[in-house]
Amino acid sequence: MKTIKQTYINELNIKKSEFICRLIPSTNEKQAKEIIKQISEEFKDATHNCTAYIVEEGEGYDDNGEPSGTAGRPMLNILKKNNLQNITAIVTRYFGGIKLGAGGLVRAYSKSVQNTLETAEIVEMEKYQTVQLIFSYTIIKNVDNEIRNHNLRIIKKEYVEDVKYIIALLDVKLLESIKSKLQNQIRIISLGEKFLEKQ
Repeated sequence: MKTIKQTYINELNIKKSEFICRLIPSTNEKQAKEIIKQISEEFKDATHNCTAYIVEEGEGYDDNGEPSGTAGRPMLNILKKNNLQNITAIVTRYFGGIKLGAGGLVRAYSKSVQNTLETAEIVEMEKYQTVQLIFSYTIIKNVDNEIRNHNLRIIKKEYVEDVKYIIALLDVKLLESIKSKLQNQIRIISLGEKFLEKQ
C-alpha cells in the first residue's frame, strides 16, 4: 500500500482564486472525518473546503458547495490515479471574483492535488500485528536472538521491573514458535494492527 510520509501543503493561484491543498495521512474513516472537520472549522472563512479521502474501509468526497462533480470527485480521482491509500486531501478555496466554469474547476482542484503530490514523499506501507513482550532481564539475550532470527521489528523497548518490548510482525504464528523456544518464560499482549513503513 502506498501513502504519504507526512502532511504536505501547497498553494495554487488561478484567476485570482487561491487553492490551498493539504494532504494528510489518515489510517481510518473516523480519523479522515476528524481531520476534515478540524480543517473546515479552522478555515471556515474560506469560500469552500472541498475534500476527498481513501482509507481501508472505503472512500469519500465532498464538493462543499462547488457545482456537483467539480471538486471532490476530481480530487479523489487524482488520489486513485496515484494508487494512494490512507490519505485525506482538503483543498481550501478563497474565491477571487472570476468564475472558472465547471471544466475550469475540475482542472483547478485536480491540479491542486496533483501539484501537492509532486512535492510529497510517497512510502510503501504494510499492515503489521503489534504485540508487547514482557520478560525478565535474565533472558534478554535469548529474546533478542529470536527477534533477530525471525527478522521482527522492535518499535519500543522499556526497561522497568521487567523488560517490555513492543514488536511488529506480519505473521502472528511466529509468536508460538518464539514462546515454545523460550519455554513460556515470556508474556505476550496483543496491541492490534498498525500500518508501518515497509522495510
